[in-house]
Amino acid sequence: MGSINRRGNHTVSWLTVHIVWVTKYRYPVLRGDVQRRCRDLLKQICDAEDVRILQGVISNDHVHMHIEYSPKHSISDLVKRMKGRTSRRLQSDYPELSKRYWGRHFWAIGYGAWSTGNITDKMVEEYLEHHRDISNTDDQDNFILE
Repeated sequence: MGSINRRGNHTVSWLTVHIVWVTKYRYPVLRGDVQRRCRDLLKQICDAEDVRILQGVISNDHVHMHIEYSPKHSISDLVKRMKGRTSRRLQSDYPELSKRYWGRHFWAIGYGAWSTGNITDKMVEEYLEHHRDISNTDDQDNFILE
């Protein structure tokens, strides 16, 4: 999917991240109806939070999502909302899960997050180098004054 910049009153952004989290004890409980319900819940949550799902995979014991989000959000808050809401709803909708997860914790603690995007560090460095004034070349500082 090509990037479509998100526009606000005073901002233009394209913030993307790959996030991953696992079920508690890595139990393979995300199957069949539970797996489909989890996907539907994540779609609803992302719609409510103005998050675009670029791609997602729900395996039997973990979730991968590649999302685009607004600068007003923090990744930790987004993941907290996704994990919290799906945990409550899945355990409510499927009481058999509550028997396995007696502590009301469906997901393991923590998550992984990796920023993604359509430009590389090298591209940013080349762009900034293009703006370097000759007077800065003697200075070994990597912060350019334009």
